[in-house]
Amino acid sequence: MSKHTITLTINGSEKTVATDSRLLLVHLIREDLALTGTHIGCDTSSCGACTVLFDGQPVKSCTVFAVQAHGHSIETIENLSGGADLHPLQEGFWEKHGLQCGYCTPGMIMAAKGLLANNPNPSEEEIRWGISGNLCRCTGYQKIVEAIQYAAEKMQAEQPTEVSA
Repeated sequence: MSKHTITLTINGSEKTVATDSRLLLVHLIREDLALTGTHIGCDTSSCGACTVLFDGQPVKSCTVFAVQAHGHSIETIENLSGGADLHPLQEGFWEKHGLQCGYCTPGMIMAAKGLLANNPNPSEEEIRWGISGNLCRCTGYQKIVEAIQYAAEKMQAEQPTEVSA
């Protein structure tokens, strides 16, 4: 396999790495960059456990070659919280019991983050559609939907209101 030097922005930091042309982005993230919050679930792009934001859009990182990330921005679950403070999505999953085993949770949260960035006030149906590429074997999805609704409401409440003069 041939080596390629790529530069990408991951969680706000620019990284330059040498990678094989056929290495998947999920493996670059986990093995080369040691960001293990992105999970490998199925190796067939069916489960969504490896979902990250690629230029702000949710993608399954097992479907992207690492070389395709050259010049792009990747966000993983590790970028979500600010120190001791949970991101509203993380808080929502905690408060609304949106996780059980937790294996799908990072991918589910990243898919939800992409959804809320494009649609800050989604309906239940829009949430279900937004996470439809992510599988959970434990929860039955209702608690996940409630967690995303919680986060959407909290994020809207935190938005500064415009004051007209």
